[in-house]
Amino acid sequence: MPRILIAPDSFKESLTATQVCRAIAEGLQTINPKLQIDQLPFSDGGEGAFELFEALNLGSTIACDAQDPLGRSISASYYGFEDGKTAWIELSQASGIALLKDAEKNPMLTSTFGTGLQLKHALENGFKNILLGIGGSATNDVATGIFTALGGKLLDHAENAIQARGEHLATVAGLDFDHLIPELESAQLTVACDVSNLLLGATGAATIYAPQKGATPAQVTALEKGAEHLAQIIQQKTGRTITSIAGGGAAGGTAAGMYGFFNSKLEPGFELLSKLANLEERVKQADLIITGEGKTDNQSQYGKVPFKLAELARKHNKPLYLFAGSVQADQNVLTAAGITKAIAIKTETMALEYAKTNAFELLKNAVAHHLKTQL
Repeated sequence: MPRILIAPDSFKESLTATQVCRAIAEGLQTINPKLQIDQLPFSDGGEGAFELFEALNLGSTIACDAQDPLGRSISASYYGFEDGKTAWIELSQASGIALLKDAEKNPMLTSTFGTGLQLKHALENGFKNILLGIGGSATNDVATGIFTALGGKLLDHAENAIQARGEHLATVAGLDFDHLIPELESAQLTVACDVSNLLLGATGAATIYAPQKGATPAQVTALEKGAEHLAQIIQQKTGRTITSIAGGGAAGGTAAGMYGFFNSKLEPGFELLSKLANLEERVKQADLIITGEGKTDNQSQYGKVPFKLAELARKHNKPLYLFAGSVQADQNVLTAAGITKAIAIKTETMALEYAKTNAFELLKNAVAHHLKTQL
């Protein structure tokens, strides 16, 4: 009996990765109810990793007191693995843009302090291997909020402590590492990062991402100058150059700041999660692989889940079918990636809102229709 691996990302604004798995599985079961189906709701290390961990039953979620990007008290969760040593923290849980109303979005005022409180809670509860997923942030504070939540201080010229937020980056004159929590000394911090943007410049944190977080053109310029200034201060204090590391611009410079303040490692999120999920072994055992995402275009080849999965499928000579809300990628891009066939569940004449609302049934029916001759 054929063994099918289902490993999709979410369909943004429509279906979670778990729901995508279920729709695909139901479509397959209408073809043959006896198929062996392995469901793996995947993520590229940004948002959605909790779903994967819960599907694999690797541990449990842990709630703690935190703050949202504007400093308001909230409860936020992270994932503690059953080894008691490893924890996964998602930046979006406390510092995510989804926590703010449109009128509140302003990266001059937002901070990653709440995420720092989550790191502090995890470290003080015995977790030594901290993995930080950094998608969906509302911030451009270069991880200064995380630094101060863990006991560090940003100092002005009079050696007074400065609040960590985007607008204050340019006024930092010094850094105080003396009161960082002691648990950091024996901890390993790893940032899951799937973009290659540098901290500064035309593809940097402020220029590319700050406008999406509510920044005006003048604020983008101020944030760029602030990040450049802070980078110099970090270089003087630690000897670490944060402006040249690939991925440093991710999540408002969080990746660069984590390296600068804590010497954190940056690792591709997909690879990190693949190891945790034993993904390559699952690919080897499958006869057919099915993946999916909301929109497949030529940008998807740069690190998105379906294309990363296709690399593994091609390596082990396995057919891979991709189902997406829409497919706008060139056929040569899909073929080169090792994607056997890419299928859009939304037709050209179908209204987008209808497709989003009915995505589950559309996906289920598309799978049943397109794979019936394969199984």
